[in-house]
Amino acid sequence: MSPRHLVQASVAAAAVACTALLTPSAALAAPAGGPHSPATPIHHFVVLLQENHTFDNYFGTYPGADGIPNGVCIPVNPFKGPRPCVRPFHIGNQSIVDLDHSAYSARLDLHRGALDGFVRAQHVRSGSGSQTMGYYNGSNLPFYWNVADRYVLFDHFFSSMLGGSFLNHVYWVAAGNGNATQTVPSGGLKVTTIFDRLQQAGISWKFYVQDYNPAINFRTLPHLKDSNRDSQPIWCPLLDIPRFLDNPTLRSHIVDMSQYYTDLRHGTLPQVAYLTAAGMSEHPPGSLTTGQHFVHGLVNSLMSSREWDSSAFMLAYDDWGGWYDHVLPPHRDRYGDGFRVPAMLISPYARRHLIDHTTLDFTSMLKFIEQNWKLRPLTKLDAKAGSLAGAFNFRQQPRPPAIIPLTRDMPAQAPAVRNAALYSLYGLGVAFALTLILHTRRSRLHWPRRLTAVMTGRWSA
Repeated sequence: MSPRHLVQASVAAAAVACTALLTPSAALAAPAGGPHSPATPIHHFVVLLQENHTFDNYFGTYPGADGIPNGVCIPVNPFKGPRPCVRPFHIGNQSIVDLDHSAYSARLDLHRGALDGFVRAQHVRSGSGSQTMGYYNGSNLPFYWNVADRYVLFDHFFSSMLGGSFLNHVYWVAAGNGNATQTVPSGGLKVTTIFDRLQQAGISWKFYVQDYNPAINFRTLPHLKDSNRDSQPIWCPLLDIPRFLDNPTLRSHIVDMSQYYTDLRHGTLPQVAYLTAAGMSEHPPGSLTTGQHFVHGLVNSLMSSREWDSSAFMLAYDDWGGWYDHVLPPHRDRYGDGFRVPAMLISPYARRHLIDHTTLDFTSMLKFIEQNWKLRPLTKLDAKAGSLAGAFNFRQQPRPPAIIPLTRDMPAQAPAVRNAALYSLYGLGVAFALTLILHTRRSRLHWPRRLTAVMTGRWSA
């Protein structure tokens, strides 16, 4: 690389680094306003949990991400040695089954930190363990890979507990499990949620439920004859809390998903919006195509609304679903964390094509809400959770809406800047380049003409 090109690349990298270093420190600086006016330009925070996939299952081959390691092969039975083993493979359009994703299987997967029990866990629970090593790519997930190309992909986002859907959804709203274990207690959940904080502070909120049936909750679940609807109180934990059922004011905030589109049309989107799907959740063996169309509609409806310039849309998955992932989860309390799940941020203030390596989980969403609207943390977990601040750049002008296509229209490339640890190297690069230019200018008169031509890029061999 010529000195001129070296300087250009180094200065450009330094500019990106400086912006990234400055922004988080100012990201939550409160503007003028009331005690609970947002501390950032984000006036509407929309969060959606889909179902049952790991990061490696969705983005294990995405360029630049912490994806599937080369040469990995998970033994069929780690107690009998490393062979035979199953290597990661591209699922493509092969049919799949719903892998076991109980807390028991999670512990078998973990295998005391060795992370070599994934195949055995499925053999023990369902008889066939090879599927756990399957993964998808951009040809199967074009919309999500397009999102990652344009906005923020988190590659160290973990589910909050080592198990399945129910408790992870409780952590999602309450930063802890309250009085619950693996099932809803007979008398209902006893836990303080983020919605209690929002209601007390006068901050608008809604919980949008796809195909919502107000008659289905933890009290009616034992008498429910339609087993296809029994997941509603699992995915919307407010339906397991007596006060959210008995208090008409609180219950009025739980609405059908159709209301989301109505609120966008009428400019009545609340400040905090939680969304949960039903048949379009991507829960195996559900259709990935249907799920992507569903999320595409949610995101692009937001982009098309008057609320876009002041919104952020956060997408994650509630648990690992039994799929392989190679990163050891943190251990913050007795229940977890769980394995990595896919997570993305879409916002006019989101950084462009950033892979964010910050350690995060569902309580990080709560932390952002609490910091943005100046609310007290719910538990020690959200108080100490990783921050989403680095994924935003509030110094930039809001990016205009641009509909994200459902077809793969551009190849993913590794981001130019992936990690804050590289920023110091960029600074050294700038210093080196400037020193080289000064030395070149001082010495050029004494160099042979051909050597000068080579260094300035005007010589062709």
